[in-house]
Amino acid sequence: MKNDSDILQPVILCGGSGIRLWPASRESYPKQLLALLGDESLLQSTLRRIDGFSAGTLAAPIVVSNEEYRFIVAEQMRQVGIEHPRLLLEPVGRNTAPALTLAALLAQTDGQDPILLAMPADHVIAEPEIFCEAVTTALPAARAGTFVTFGIVPTRAETGYGYLRRGTPIGDDNRIFTLDEFVEKPDGDTAQNYLESGQYLWNSGIFMLRASAWLGAMATLQPAILDCCARALGVGKNDGDFMRVDRGAFGDCPADSIDYAVMEKLRAHPELGAAVLVPLRVRWSDVGAWDALWDAANKDAQGNVARGDVLLHDTRDSLVLGGARVLVALGCEDMVIVDTPDALLVADKRHTLKLREVVAELKKQGREEVALHRKVFRPWGWYDSVDKGTNFQVKRIGVNPGASLSLQMHHRRAEHWVVVRGTARVTCGEEVFDLHENESTFIPLGSKHRLQNMTGDPLEIIEVQCGGYLGEDDIVRFEDVYARA
Repeated sequence: MKNDSDILQPVILCGGSGIRLWPASRESYPKQLLALLGDESLLQSTLRRIDGFSAGTLAAPIVVSNEEYRFIVAEQMRQVGIEHPRLLLEPVGRNTAPALTLAALLAQTDGQDPILLAMPADHVIAEPEIFCEAVTTALPAARAGTFVTFGIVPTRAETGYGYLRRGTPIGDDNRIFTLDEFVEKPDGDTAQNYLESGQYLWNSGIFMLRASAWLGAMATLQPAILDCCARALGVGKNDGDFMRVDRGAFGDCPADSIDYAVMEKLRAHPELGAAVLVPLRVRWSDVGAWDALWDAANKDAQGNVARGDVLLHDTRDSLVLGGARVLVALGCEDMVIVDTPDALLVADKRHTLKLREVVAELKKQGREEVALHRKVFRPWGWYDSVDKGTNFQVKRIGVNPGASLSLQMHHRRAEHWVVVRGTARVTCGEEVFDLHENESTFIPLGSKHRLQNMTGDPLEIIEVQCGGYLGEDDIVRFEDVYARA
């Protein structure tokens, strides 16, 4: 196998649902796809994080993602200049160790053995230039087969993160240390002791290692995971920008994290390679809950983080995210207020970790607000459920230039379409015709139909659905360019 020692292969781990950031984060549009701290999503910021790396050859990133939001991920990658993304699609979630194993196997398929830089897609690092310097510092160790992890120098006694205990320095500049121990989330007193000792760092979940070193460790420590991943990738299928792994083989894969599967076991298996720790003195957050987002964001003189059409009066140390309407916060302190078109969260900032319980209760009640926003993105564009009542639903639908919905039929509803922007190509039964602005048509129940935008401009229509059942599962697809079921 060719030993391309200077190739750095970013691997972005883009799974997870981010339920503790509900209602902004939903199952079908999780936190890594949201622009929570600026104009770019957390995924896009992660993709840009290593733009300043110059110590070797930087490969196009591999993104391991959930199959459900593959088109959103691909579009966000294109928005930051990645025209031909390498997207590995997991049919089910199996934690980070299988995800990294799939990426390592894919990275070796062209005869190379790059150094993998595994990064979660939903973290914030405010000083990417410092991160690039740390990657450059650690590169020789990873090139030699050492397993590198990055620890965040703590700024407070944090009980919500795992910790890494550093050992002795390697070299004279105190930039790399032996990794002595992984430590679970501590209680308050223990976290304070960790902070005061100076020997403990937050576990960032960022790793750098050679692909062959990772696969060798998996072969010894987790052969069942390696076997399932190899079979799943071996019989997987390329679908444009996507690599779909086999559902059956990957479904059999045990779930485990990078830490538990390999990193914590290396001290007992020195023949597999050593583990080292590189400290990172940066502003970092895993944005695991609303209080973490408040902590990571820039604040005004009263300690508030505000976005949107928001008016704050006598309010301190609060996170206030507005939506389409004016939001007034009066006399609030240590509050989280998040307004979306279909859900409003008002919470004491100290209680936001309990959102997991709230979301579980909403899911138990069958509330669709757990999974979907009111505005839902599709590979062809989006739809916004404007209004809904007994036997009717109104949607605003946007179709991207050149995009097409599937040729489909509904058993239990009819539809009325009114074009409000652009030109629509309509298929209804055996007829195919164009509709322009302020023109409309009727799609009878049971008729095969399709909506297309054959122009270079956006298309928007208002759709009024009428029928006894209006669920999204009342769709029979006959043709679909996006290969959906």
